[in-house]
Amino acid sequence: MAQVLEFKLPDLGEGLTEAEIVRWLVEVGDVVAVDQPVVEVETAKAMVEVPCPYGGVVTARFGEEGTELPVGAPLLTVAVGETADGRPAGDGSGAGTDGASGRAPAAEGSGNVLVGYGTSEAPARRRRVRPAAPVVNGRSRAQEPLRETRPADAPSARTGRTAPAGGPVPVISPLVRRLARQNGLDLRKLTGSGPDGLILRADVEHALRAAGTQDRTDTTTATAVPAEASAGTAPVTRVPLKGIRGAVADKLSRSRTEIPDATCWVDADATELMRTRAAMNAAGGPKISVLALLARICTAALARFPELNASVDTEAREIVRYADVHLGFAAQTDRGLVVPVVRDAHTRNAESLTAEFARLTEAARAGTLTPAQLTGGTFTLNNYGVFGVDGSTPIINHPEAAMLGVGRIVPKPWVHEGELAVRQVVQLSLTFDHRVCDGGTAGGFLRYVADCVEQPTVLLRTL
Repeated sequence: MAQVLEFKLPDLGEGLTEAEIVRWLVEVGDVVAVDQPVVEVETAKAMVEVPCPYGGVVTARFGEEGTELPVGAPLLTVAVGETADGRPAGDGSGAGTDGASGRAPAAEGSGNVLVGYGTSEAPARRRRVRPAAPVVNGRSRAQEPLRETRPADAPSARTGRTAPAGGPVPVISPLVRRLARQNGLDLRKLTGSGPDGLILRADVEHALRAAGTQDRTDTTTATAVPAEASAGTAPVTRVPLKGIRGAVADKLSRSRTEIPDATCWVDADATELMRTRAAMNAAGGPKISVLALLARICTAALARFPELNASVDTEAREIVRYADVHLGFAAQTDRGLVVPVVRDAHTRNAESLTAEFARLTEAARAGTLTPAQLTGGTFTLNNYGVFGVDGSTPIINHPEAAMLGVGRIVPKPWVHEGELAVRQVVQLSLTFDHRVCDGGTAGGFLRYVADCVEQPTVLLRTL
């Protein structure tokens, strides 16, 4: 007999708890192989394809394109094994069975599904998966088979019921609890639309919208607004904080909340740095970018001031210092700001850094970066000079301990060798976690960076 297996949105790791369906890659009735990508989703980190761990026939899909699903929610169901007449499920190709035994591949296991990677050769890993949460918005007819499997006494998803007095609140998603808590909403007063009265995110959002409408109605009733004033009022646009924009908002808020940051800055004469780059590029071979030279200076400075290549473990009350430098760099894309990470930047020369920056930037703009390429940084380099600005006080990329900001390099009057001259000047700023070091260390780091910018030969002492 064919066995219907349910494939749920896997735990994506790195703190990601939800994803938006961008594009389905299979239809109901299609035959899929083990580890075949079945859906393209967008997380707060990147846009990736999710492979299915089962082989067989797709019998149902859950969620339309544009629907946001929590981790653990059903994605699709697959019929594997043999049908009642002994034929393999599907078109007779035998996809999804284990040879003549007809066993479902789930018995063998294709490993845990890791977003952006195949699973056949991946070893099984222990991963905490959130309980499945039903999907309300964007239901399709493909969900009907799942509805039929519910117990007969289960309440309708449309009627639901409120939490009994003194009993537990029927909520399984921490996102739902946080959303209600942040908005002062009492979950016990809500009627859940999920199975057994489960309160979903859609229920909370509906209640908040209803409360906002009521507040606006009350205000309008209590205050008479002249027709002239109301006629000229411009419409208000509300943009959801989700995807990359939502992730950036959460991370920056956490950084400001948890990290006591401070910023110091200095102007530097970058004339010699630009001449050095021009000489390197004139010698032939791959072109060297200014960002790569600044990254090389950063890694040399971190070798002298390792206190800044660190993070703070607040629970253990410990400063964690890293021997390797995994250098993040800010990249602006159409989907928002992302911070790809160059692994082992301290082992790379300027040519290797240039190539890696170019590769990761192209992947960021294409939306193909994996979560692994966007996490694990120990220090960040932010070249906001490309936006035509001179200075900034950057927010630290949590949980790192520091970020170096670089402004635009422009001709300015500068005293050089005792005389006024026009030089290529850049402003450098360092925002640092005051828990990992004091101003003396931060100032020493920034001064060393400025010295290398002004006299690139200083780097020769560290090579």
